[in-house]
Amino acid sequence: MQMPGEGPLFAVEGVSVRFGGVRALEDVSLEVAPHEVHGVIGPNGAGKTTLFNVVCGFVSPGEGELRLRGKTIDALRPHQLAGHGIARTLQGLGLFEKMTVLDNVMVGADRLARAGFVRGLLGLGHRDDARLAAKAREVLGELGIESYAARYPGSLPYPIRKKVALARALVAEPELLLLDEPASGLSAEEMSELGEIIAGLTERTAVMLVEHHMDLVMSVCHRITVLDFGRVIAAGTPDEIRNDPAVLAAYLGDQVEHDDNAEVHPLVSTNATADGEDA
Repeated sequence: MQMPGEGPLFAVEGVSVRFGGVRALEDVSLEVAPHEVHGVIGPNGAGKTTLFNVVCGFVSPGEGELRLRGKTIDALRPHQLAGHGIARTLQGLGLFEKMTVLDNVMVGADRLARAGFVRGLLGLGHRDDARLAAKAREVLGELGIESYAARYPGSLPYPIRKKVALARALVAEPELLLLDEPASGLSAEEMSELGEIIAGLTERTAVMLVEHHMDLVMSVCHRITVLDFGRVIAAGTPDEIRNDPAVLAAYLGDQVEHDDNAEVHPLVSTNATADGEDA
């Protein structure tokens, strides 16, 4: 996959995080270009979740900074992200169970309107429920789930719930979409569909993807940053990453030196995943 040729939209610059005496991230830097899908991978405990939480405003970096369009944003709190063109989905989905699917998605557009960052999205300077609903239905339709608009999340299959969470993020028309483990709990067929959706998102937004499923990462990402023990050990295109000795060593350890079949590793295996949370 060819990388977009523009400069960075978003940058992590020299970020370090410590929890007590534990180093979670150490001098981590990466850049996401406009309309790029940028993957973040690494073995369990590599620091992927911590990095995502820093970007989302849940964790403050001890050192370093975050930049969006060249401006420092590391002081932002999670509820301020929409006003700066950033949206996110989380592993827990965060859907409101007592609200319909349509109302859940409208929350995303309403947050944007209240943040004063409408950018012509709805042509509004104030809340307008009818037009918010129309925009929400449009996004639901794009994801093929408009028929569920009047349903409640608790009554829906998990893959549909994931699409609802994605629709809520997309309705705000972000410049940067943060996806945390979007393929978790999906079948191979559902994951393939998700890959097509993510690839299509680059027409409207850049994507930062934190994901364990290597086949998905390798198929949709323009560039990938690899973490291990809180440090960046490699960065590059999918082809560069899957052949990087440091990455192979991080995933396989001594097998790289002693196993003649070491080239069959999680970075190329279509079924390999890594279970559990990291630091």
